[in-house]
Amino acid sequence: MVNVSKKIILSSNSPRRKELLAGLDLPFEVKVLSGIDESYPDGLSVEEIPQYISRQKAAAYEIADDEIVITADTVVAVGNEILGKPIDETDARNMLHTLSGKTHQVVTGVCITSKDKQRVFSVVSEVTFKCLSDQEINYYIRHYRPFDKAGAYGIQEWIGYVGVTSLKGSYFNVMGLPVQRIYEELCREFGVFVE
Repeated sequence: MVNVSKKIILSSNSPRRKELLAGLDLPFEVKVLSGIDESYPDGLSVEEIPQYISRQKAAAYEIADDEIVITADTVVAVGNEILGKPIDETDARNMLHTLSGKTHQVVTGVCITSKDKQRVFSVVSEVTFKCLSDQEINYYIRHYRPFDKAGAYGIQEWIGYVGVTSLKGSYFNVMGLPVQRIYEELCREFGVFVE
């Protein structure tokens, strides 16, 4: 049994994040506040951007004494270019062309916050794609509509099966939530334990 002394709140609409956190066998609820500004100041490094945004998300909550709030943000970076969520098919196509035949970084920033403590960190994974054909890119966009995903792809979907040639780091981080690191932080800093 996994014991938690406080109520855990996941602040995310992502079904993938909900599924990943559920894999830790922790009781939690989903609570999402709308209208949070996800912009960030110029000059931040690739690792600092999702940390900054996850901190902004956490700051929007009034956290009770018995609560722990988990917020996260994921970015995809090719060199210094940040790929967010595509706005339309053309944008998604351009992003996938940018990733094609290259190695990119997937960086998830996480903020775990209680009334008296906050832990902020980022986890980086490196993903390499083969050279994707126009037909493969068009097929993926048409059938999977990846408009809610940073970098316009989900590694757990068809494009990951046919396109990803190597992965260095956490697979779950690429899906959007570095659950192993979250588990470690919850155990070390927030009183979660297994019995």
